[in-house]
Amino acid sequence: MAVTTFSSDFTSPIPAARLFKALILDAHNLFPKITPLAIKSIDTLEGHGGPGSIKQINFEQDGQVKYVKHKVDALDEEKMVYAYTLVEGGEVSKENIESISYEMKFEPNPNGGCIGNKISKYHMKEGFEIKEEEFQEGRMKDFGVYKLIEAFLLENPNAYV
Repeated sequence: MAVTTFSSDFTSPIPAARLFKALILDAHNLFPKITPLAIKSIDTLEGHGGPGSIKQINFEQDGQVKYVKHKVDALDEEKMVYAYTLVEGGEVSKENIESISYEMKFEPNPNGGCIGNKISKYHMKEGFEIKEEEFQEGRMKDFGVYKLIEAFLLENPNAYV
């Protein structure tokens, strides 16, 4: 099995702890609220949300992908680190991808906002590889979600404090 790793950074005017709470800890409530045309629900199928838990993101019926499942690998609220592995649905449904693991980390920056880093590891079946363009397509979708959450938090300064 081949593993291809990509790393991407983003900055936000939102403090790291606040963004971590919204984007990671309360995603199951916030995402369906601010993206109702895309995400129907986020359900915890096994566990209580921490390491070992299995979560399923259910998308609205108009899209190609109906759901994705991921396993929580790590959740460190103090260090603001979240790691998970996509195990079913979405990109993993393609015949050439076995799984995709992600690690997200949020760090304060001097201006009061934060710097986020996301490492993506594509575990490919033998003989296959992922191209930078394919990764960038997914990255742009992620960036759009970050911006929606950021806009929500800017409009709601008392949320997730």
